[in-house]
Amino acid sequence: MTQYSIAQARDRFTQLVHEAEQGNAVEVTRRGQRVAVLVSAEEYDRWHKPKQDFWQSVLAWREKFGLDTRDEDDGDREFEAIMDNVRDKSPGPEPFEW
Repeated sequence: MTQYSIAQARDRFTQLVHEAEQGNAVEVTRRGQRVAVLVSAEEYDRWHKPKQDFWQSVLAWREKFGLDTRDEDDGDREFEAIMDNVRDKSPGPEPFEW
């Protein structure tokens, strides 16, 4: 990551924007201390993408596997079939004995 003082960044602003657009973050410093980082709009948007709440994630997962389009009995069997491939079937660690 390249680093420029505020004065240098002001003089080379266009160059720094092009560098950020190419995927290289640029640090801006004041008296040797980092005070800002210039990144591309694409990178910024990736960091600030709205997160789904838990229920939205569950609904999206059910839709992905088609669990909300079957009747209840088929859905339960389908759910169990999917979870069989996800669950860790090992017995786990041995119990601690004193």
